[in-house]
Formats: sequence, C-alpha cells, structure tokens
Amino acid sequence: MTQPDGYTTVAPWIVTDDSGALLDFITRAFDGEELGHVPLQDGSIGHAEIRIGDTVVLAFDRREGWPAMPSLLRVWVPDADAAMARAVELGGSVVTAASDSAFGQRGGRVRDPFGNIWWVATQVEDVAAEVGMARLAEPQYAASMRDAQETLDRELTGREREISPPVTS
Repeated sequence: MTQPDGYTTVAPWIVTDDSGALLDFITRAFDGEELGHVPLQDGSIGHAEIRIGDTVVLAFDRREGWPAMPSLLRVWVPDADAAMARAVELGGSVVTAASDSAFGQRGGRVRDPFGNIWWVATQVEDVAAEVGMARLAEPQYAASMRDAQETLDRELTGREREISPPVTS
C-alpha cells in the first residue's frame, strides 16, 4: 500500500489566506465534503482536508512572509455550467467561458475568491484520443482550444496575445 484508503496517489495542496472560507467555497461550488481541519491558537488553520468526488484536497493558511501560491486544479462535476454558475455566485470570476472540447468534455475555468483557478469539466461523450486530436482541425474545436489557451494566458500574464494553435496532423 502506498497511501491510506480513500486517498489518491497524488493529492493537491492549496495554501490560502483563509482556508475556512476556501472549504466553504469548495463545499458549495463543487459539492465538497469537509473531512476536518486543525485550528491553531492564533486562529489560523494548520491543516484541512476536503473530499471532492474521489479526491482529497488538502489546505492550510498561508503564513506571514510566504508568497501567494495560487493553484490550478481540474475538477470533474456532473454539470460544468451549473458548477461554474455556483462558483461565480460565491465570488468567483470566469476565466474561460464554458465550451465543448474536441475530447468530449464541456467546461471552462473560474478563479475563486482566493486566487486559485479551477478548470471545471463534465465528460459529455466518450472520444478516443486520436479522434479528439483529429477534431482539433475542425473550426469550432480549434476555436475552443485557442480560447482556452488565450484566456488562461491573459489571466496569468495580464496581456493579450495570440497563442500558437495545436499541431493537428
């Protein structure tokens, strides 16, 4: 055994200024289930765990002098549009509008109030990898991929610039 029951091999950590509020956001936006948290005497959270689907996400409060460390996470949900709408209602902002991908997924990105970016996705059809790659040559899927790349680049750099399209042959 490499990890305890109920945990995946790789577990993401989120370091934020308010882990308690982050746990509330995840619970309400993505149907997370808090597993517990360790409050410290100074009022901060020293360790917290929340389950989203089959994954436990770990969190703790950032200490004075630590740099901001926003995370980029993908979360699978039953309805990407609904989950993104909930995230926005809870103070998040849309980074990439929801669209259909060449690989059979529907989703988009939201930045939560703590600076983390969530790629919110739903699998809407089963698409073999080689079919998805071929679909990237179709205008609607090429535009969706370009938008996903350019909106993330713009969000992270603050600049508008064109991103090179994927190689499709």
